Amino acid sequence: MADNKLVTIHSNLQNLLKSKANALPKGFNDTRFMQNAMAVLQDTKDIQKMDPLSVARTMLKGAFLGLDFFNKECYAIPYGNSLNFQTDYKGEIKLAKKYSIKPIDDVYAKLVRVGDSFLEGVRNGKQYVDFNPKPFNIGEIVGVFSVCLYKDGSMLIETMTLEEIDKVRTTYSKMPDGKAWKNSYGEMAKKTCLRRLCKFIEYEFDSFEIAEAYKESADVNLSVEAEYEPIEMPKAKDPDPRKTSPADEGPEESLGDADATPEQEKLL
Repeated sequence: MADNKLVTIHSNLQNLLKSKANALPKGFNDTRFMQNAMAVLQDTKDIQKMDPLSVARTMLKGAFLGLDFFNKECYAIPYGNSLNFQTDYKGEIKLAKKYSIKPIDDVYAKLVRVGDSFLEGVRNGKQYVDFNPKPFNIGEIVGVFSVCLYKDGSMLIETMTLEEIDKVRTTYSKMPDGKAWKNSYGEMAKKTCLRRLCKFIEYEFDSFEIAEAYKESADVNLSVEAEYEPIEMPKAKDPDPRKTSPADEGPEESLGDADATPEQEKLL
């Protein structure tokens, strides 16, 4: 029965790609996308219980964003009898660099653990982050920060404490006790902070469908105002010699989708 469902899903997805060809990103490779998407669906739990058209529509969101399910830039995670589309941390970075109106040199998020040195401050009117992680540190996570470095030298910074991350998890996540949170908490925390930072990056998408797919992949409601906004700083004449570390941590995972209510605005 699963094979019959996969054949139907394949047909539905092909038809959707053809009907939405004008909304797909520039340079989209539909043959490779179909191959990778079907390879992932073959190993998806309980796929035979799901509506084929609904599954195809979920996979279409990845096509709109130009993300690869097989390379884990995004995920189709079983949630009841349906699939839940989610972007991965590295997928978020890919989208930021691709669609930011202002050219980005680098964007990332880092975990701060017990034993690491982390300073955030303002020097000569300009904000900075000084991060020196302890080598091979597997200590307890105390917070996370994300940085967007523009090519013109300006930047955005966002920080979140462990308490803030946990509050987002328990308040907004559809699956706060799901596999991703339990097995890859660090990557979940990084994506939470990165998504908050990306709210302040101005994007220009190629189509309405791409913009909607990005919005629906969010872990929190992007229309909710943040409690505070990161500051974009102009390039300094004498840049501070201290720099953030490019070191990364842990296996890549995805966050569960979530929706925010007006009463929850103060948390964002």
